Order: sequence, then structure tokens, then C-alpha cells
Amino acid sequence: MEAEKTIALLFQSLSLGKILPPVTPVSGGLMHRMYRVNTANRSYAVKHLNPEIMKRPNVMENYRKAEALEKIIGDAGIPVVAALTINGRKMQEVENEFFYIFPWQNGSITDWNNIAPEQCHQAGTIQARIHALQPLYTDHANPELSAVNWSEYIAESDRQSRVITPMLKENEQLLNDAQDALNNARLALPGIECITNDDMDPKNVMWDEGKPVMIDLECLDYGNPVSSVIQLSLQWSGITTCTLDMKKVKAFFDGYLENWDNGFRDYGSVMGLAYTWIEWLEYNITRVLRHCRNEDERAIGVSEVRNTINRIRYIREKEDQIRNLLERI
Repeated sequence: MEAEKTIALLFQSLSLGKILPPVTPVSGGLMHRMYRVNTANRSYAVKHLNPEIMKRPNVMENYRKAEALEKIIGDAGIPVVAALTINGRKMQEVENEFFYIFPWQNGSITDWNNIAPEQCHQAGTIQARIHALQPLYTDHANPELSAVNWSEYIAESDRQSRVITPMLKENEQLLNDAQDALNNARLALPGIECITNDDMDPKNVMWDEGKPVMIDLECLDYGNPVSSVIQLSLQWSGITTCTLDMKKVKAFFDGYLENWDNGFRDYGSVMGLAYTWIEWLEYNITRVLRHCRNEDERAIGVSEVRNTINRIRYIREKEDQIRNLLERI
């Protein structure tokens, strides 16, 4: 196993001890690879960062920012599993591959189909505590808008005879409408900026004896709390599996607003933020057409294109229900 050889070399270079085979893949995110690695003295979770992601402009600056924000959150007593600092740095490199090493965290990730309202409440509480750390109220600024040219992707997919072509063609108008709704919502956001963890969906929270702890903090950044709370409340409430439960959305917001009030009073007007999924869709389209390590990763991209289009279709069906709930918050 190539990963085992590379990780063994990594541990040797960091004097962490000889690894005890096997190195076990751990299910988790859809961009990077995670492994459980045992030595004679300790167990670790090792994240192998996606080489395609590491080629992006400013990627190192973004990771350094996330590492600094991770420390701020941890110092505030918010439960996180932080990457280990070894030889003065968190990100480790061997043979031009990049890794984060974490202490192994006991517990489990809740199945997407069995998330309880109380867990949504606790997740909302954690997000509020993060947002309350460094809020900054500013004049309204022009946000970064989505500008995906779906017709160009359809043409490129058609030239390559990819299986995603019919999916994209059939839903082109829906994707354009979703992008317009997303951009209109972003233009209506209030001028608030704070620390956000927009990747704090259920797969990135471990539960140990009923207590949550966040993992996978590489997406920490500064952002808009209104956008963040809407997106994550829907993810915790079933939007990812197309089984949205409005009681869970309310539970998430209850946990959030009991711990921090950002002052915004018009959530229904920015319901279009639910369509942020189009950006995940674009990433997976490019994974199918251009940027993937192997055919296994391309297959993941195809699956995620299909799943994400289904979610966007589902959101369109549930628009009125989502907006009505947000208007009552």
C-alpha cells in the first residue's frame, strides 16, 4: 500500500516511532484521505491532503490562517481536535505530499439519517460560540458572487463524452436560477464578519458520551455568520440526504440564538443561501473533467455531481417551507 509506505516515512522523519501495520483508511470527507495509524505508544489520525487542492493559489496562506483560528477557538474552550504541532509546525511534508497528524479521538460520527434534535441544538450552540468570539460589524460591502458558466461545463463534458452530461443539460435552467438566488441573497447579507467554520457539518463532529467535539478544521476562515448559520442549520436538519426536518432546523437556531444574537432579523430574505451547493457541484464537475488523482476519485466526482444536483432540486421543492420557517426566526 503506497500510503502506508509514505506515512511510515513521515513518522520516521518526525521521530514519532515505527508504525504498526496495517494503516487503516477511515471514512470521512470527500476531498482528502484519512487514516488511522498506530505505533507502540499511541494512535493517530493522519490526514493526507489532496494534491490537487494543494496546487491552488494561496492554499498555504489559507491553511496558515485556519491554523491560527483553530488556536483561537481551542483557547476559548470550544471542543476541537487540533492538529499536532511537531517541530514548530502543524502541516507536515514528505516526498512533496502534505499531511496533518491528530491524536486519535474516541467517539463516533452520527449517521446522517439519525441526527437527533438535541444534537442539532448542541451544534447550533457550538457555532454561536465560534461566531461570538470576534464579531466585526462593518459597512455593507459587495460580496464575492458566484459566476459559474454552466453551458461551458456542459459543452466540455459533452466533448469528453462524460456520464454527467445529461444531468447537467437537463438541469441547466435550474442551476442558473439557483445561482441567481444565491447571488441575490449574498447581496442582501448584513455587514457582519466573524470566525466561521462552514465545514462543521455532521461528518465533522465526533460524539463521545453525548458530548460533541469538532474535527477537520482546515476550512476555518472569516465570513458572514448569517450565511453560515443558514447553511449549517439545513445540513444538520437533513438537506444533505433530502430528508429535511423543520423541527431540527428550529432546534439548531434555538441553540444558536440562545448563545449569541448577531442582530439580524430577516433570515427569510436570504433563503437563497441554501443554494451554496452549486459551488460544491462546480468543484465536482471539475474533478470529473480535469482534476483528479485517479479513476476512483473521478467516480466520487460523478457520484457527487448526481447527489448535489438532486439536493438542489430538493431545495427548489422545499423553498417555500424553508423560507416560511426562516421568516419566523
